Order: sequence, then C-alpha cells, then structure tokens
Amino acid sequence: NIHRFADDPAVVSANDYSINIQRIYFLDEVHRSYNPHGSFLANLEESDRNAIKIGLTGTPLIGETRASKHFFGDYIHKYYYNASIADGYTLRLIREEIETSYKLLLKKALDELDIPKGSGDKKLVYSHKRFVEPLLDYVVKDFSDTRIRLGDDTIGAMVICDSSEQARSLAKAFEEKHGSLQRENLVAETQSADDEYHTASDPKPERPLSAALILHDEGTKDDRKGLIDDFKAGKIDILFVYNMLLTGFDAKRLKKLYLNRVVKAHNLLQALTRVNRAYKDHRYGYVVDFADIQSEFARTNEDYFKELNEILGDDEKQWSNLFKSREEILAEIETIRDVLFRFDCENAEIFSQQITEIQDRNEVRDILRALGCARELYNVIRLSGQYDLLDEMDFRKINQLYTEVGNHLALLNLKENMERAHDTTAMLNMALEDVVFMFEKVGEEELKLADELKGILRKTREAMARNIDTLDPEFISLREELERLFKKKKLSEVTQKEMIANIGTLRNIYERIKELNRLNDQLKVKYHNDAKYVRIHKRLMESEYLSAQERRVHDVLQGVKAEADLIVLQNTAMMDNEDYFSAQMIRLVIDQFKTKGGFPLNPEVSRYINQLVVNEYRNEYIGMVA
Repeated sequence: NIHRFADDPAVVSANDYSINIQRIYFLDEVHRSYNPHGSFLANLEESDRNAIKIGLTGTPLIGETRASKHFFGDYIHKYYYNASIADGYTLRLIREEIETSYKLLLKKALDELDIPKGSGDKKLVYSHKRFVEPLLDYVVKDFSDTRIRLGDDTIGAMVICDSSEQARSLAKAFEEKHGSLQRENLVAETQSADDEYHTASDPKPERPLSAALILHDEGTKDDRKGLIDDFKAGKIDILFVYNMLLTGFDAKRLKKLYLNRVVKAHNLLQALTRVNRAYKDHRYGYVVDFADIQSEFARTNEDYFKELNEILGDDEKQWSNLFKSREEILAEIETIRDVLFRFDCENAEIFSQQITEIQDRNEVRDILRALGCARELYNVIRLSGQYDLLDEMDFRKINQLYTEVGNHLALLNLKENMERAHDTTAMLNMALEDVVFMFEKVGEEELKLADELKGILRKTREAMARNIDTLDPEFISLREELERLFKKKKLSEVTQKEMIANIGTLRNIYERIKELNRLNDQLKVKYHNDAKYVRIHKRLMESEYLSAQERRVHDVLQGVKAEADLIVLQNTAMMDNEDYFSAQMIRLVIDQFKTKGGFPLNPEVSRYINQLVVNEYRNEYIGMVA
C-alpha cells in the first residue's frame, strides 16, 4: 500500500540491502493516492528509483495525465468484468431509475422568496428535513420490499448521500422514526449474514431495521471499524455514507445501493461495484438512482471502452506529463514569490500577523493557492529527481505558512456562514414549507459495462481476422454489418438499451463468422491446409461458368495444385515474371479441367480460372518476400 511510504522519504535506504538486490513493489488499489503533486508518490519513487513497480486496480486511471499506465507501464494482465461475471466472481448490475417530482414547485418557491444566489445551495435543500424524510421513507420501504421480493432478509444496503450534511440528516431521521441507529459496536446477539443458507421461510424473530452513519469525522476510527464489521456480519442493515466506503469496501451481503449524487469517472465504477459481489444465489446487484447517473456512466464507459480498444504503444509524451521541466518549475517558483512578495515568509509569527489583518477571502484564497502550489512543487521536484531545485525555496517552512493561511481562511468562512446562516435557514424553511417531495420508481435496466461490449467485439474481430477468405460474399456482408454498427453512433451517444441491442447484434455476427470459419476449415483440410485453393474452390463454385458438382471441382483442383506446386518449387524465380508464370499455368489449367476433368472450356473461362490460380500464387509469393 502506498501509504506505507507516508511522509518519510527514507522508508527504504540504499544501504539497507546488498546492491545486488532487485526490489519489486506490489501496490494495490493504484487508482487512489497516485498524485504526482502529493508526497506518497514522490516518497515511493525516491525510496528506490530502480525498483520494479507492479500496480493492481479494478479501475485504472485513464486519460492524458495521471494515467496508471504512465507510471507503472504497460498492462501485463487484464481481466474484464464480463469474464468475472462468467466465472461467477461478480454479478450483473440493475439500475432502478427514480423520479423526484418537486423541481418546478421548489424552483418557484425559491424564486418568489428571492434567496440570494448560493444561499439556496442544493446541499441545504437535499439535507433539509422536508426532503430527507420522504427520501428515507422511500429507502426503507424499497429495501424492505426488496428483501421480501428476493426472499432474503440477510442482504444489506448502502445510501451514498449528496453531502455529509444529508448523511447526518438521514441518520437523525432514521433514529427518530426507527430508533435503531448504531453509533458503536453492537453487543446484543443478532442474526449473522454468515449463515448463507438462511431463507425467509425459516422461523426467525422479527427485528426492526438498524442503520449506522459512517463519516470520516463521525466517531473514532475504532468506532467506525466496529460498525463496518457489524455491517459485514449482518448486525446492521443500512449504512449512510458520503465519501467513505465507496472504493475498496467489500461486503458480499451488500446488494442494494441508493445513489443520491453523481460520482465521477473511475470512482463511479468503484461505487457501483460495491454491490456486485457473489452472494448466495443472487444474480444481480441493485443500484437505485436518485441522481441520474446515466450521462456520467455513459461518459465513463466510453473512456474505458477507448482504453480497452487502444493498442498500447509509445506513451513517452503522456509519461512526460507526470514531470514538470526544470524551466516550468523555476517559472512556478517565480510566480509564487510574486504572490508572497509583501509578506515576511522568514518569520512565521510576523507572517501570521500580516495574514490575520486580511479580511478579503479572495485575497486569502490566492495566497493559500500559491502556498499549495509550492507544497506540490516540493513533491514534483523529488519525483523528478531534480534535487538542486529544492534550494530555490524554503519548502519546509511552506507547510507552516500554509497551515496559518488555511486556519485564517477557515475563520473567515465560519464568520460569513454564521452571519448568513440564520436568515438563509429561515428563508429556506419558508420556501420548503409547502413543497411536497415525492419519489417514484419509473423504470429499471441492466447496467452494461463497456468491457462486456468490448469482450464480444474482441472475439468477433479475432474471428473475422482468422477468416481466410475476405472475398466471400457472406464475410463481406458481416464486415459491413459490423462497420455500420459502430459508425452510426459514438459510444457516448448509445443508451443502455442500445448497448444491450448492440451486444446481441455482435453475438449474432460472431456466431455467423464462427460458422463461416468452420466451413472454410473443413474445406482447407481437403486441400491439405492450403488456404489458396479454398479461395479458388469457392470462387469457382460461385461463378456462372461451372455448374458441376463440388466434388468434381475439388478433384480437378487437386491435380492443378500438385503440378503447380512442383513447378513453383523447382523454379521460384519465375514468380517475378507474372506473364511467364501465367503462360505456364494456362497450359496446366486447360489440361486438368478440359482433358482430365471433362469440363467444356472456352477461352474466357480458361483465362478466368487461370487468373485465380496465378493471383493466389503471386500474392503468396509477394507476401513471403515482403
């Protein structure tokens, strides 16, 4: 884990081991914390620049900058989601779309009260009692109904909230209505989810639903661990979270995810797959979508689809994005110095006094941003190994100054919030007084991750690439169908329904190309695995010149093959002279087809057959020479 490198750049010393030792770092969850501006990555690189680093992740960072492969190198193994489903390790996902009927009424109420811009922040609305209570009612009823429908009261749920304020409001409302909010490790004995074969028909005393609030600043670390363990053990039914547990949290019984905000990019896939673990005989994990994640899911799917399709090559340009040039670093240092020019950065006490006198929050933000850039530069310099640049600025003192400015900005923010909080809350309460929030399920669909589409597309392309006869009318038809499928729309514009239809169409194309390849392979065996004569054979059977049985055509072509192969073997150089080679072949073709095979030939038919034979041998020869 990269956090083992913490803030100590000397975690591993070159003197600790023999110089003949090659260190290999295996790093898990490499979609997290690998920021070139942070200290972890710089410490990792600085510990041993010759170490081999192997990263593992279910959702690699992709894009132009900070892509996982730019730091760890090319992919050495890929295991796609659809393969994981086929192997029984993960489940498919069902998205349940929820409509919230309040928007117009709410907007009208807020407009009439003329609440200042920013004061009616959605965070305040979505954490308000008027909004939270019907939301909670929907979650509790839906979750209870799901347990009944699936016949399993051991499954658990997680509510990903719009904000930490909403999470607290939901937890408070749950405690008021159900009185079973857990704040610390449970003592009472309750049903455990480890009993994987319990069914709803088993006699079992009823107990009310229980829930827990998991936030980074709620309770102690040990309290949170106890609650998480209790959830995994089946002692807690519902978790209210904001940013915690969205990645790396595995609880097989978690089968229902209530999503109240749009999570971005790889974090979205990580969040969705909290409910995809195999558990008992369940076939799906369920995502209840209050936030309308469709567009973000499509965008993320498109990005990963491109990554899966990419032929990974020279990434030197993107790799260089991890590092700033010497000139760029010096230029940023000069910019930081300009911002801090009027302040005494040598004496922290005087600096603190100077900062305290500033009441303009924007000015304080600019100073904090400059100091933040300086902290990032410290790590970028170490990551790039340009240690002499560390002398350009007292980076160790920067941290102290950054803390002073951050504290003052927090104080200014608190002061402003307190000044407007009462009025804003009062106006918001008035605005929401007559608004009724209603949540209604409007549909559901299976969430298709791009790698499932990629998987069947890859198999289809491989099957088409294996085909030995690209002039076959059936092959041409299949190739055109495949091209039409992906030219008419970008993946970002394809809906889930269309993606499912595309996968069905691809499977159909794949099955047809497999059958075509099977027939070609059968015919290839008849010509001692010579693909040239498969193509000649098929063109003759397609032509209007020959109406004989297929077996007669095969017998004659076998004779042509035996003599033509011998001629070419004895004098390969003749292949460089197409006219001479064609003259040699025409006599052979006429002799085999007309004299020995009894086919009625005319000059046009003779030239057609001869050209097929000549072209195949010439193409093979040119390919071998090239």
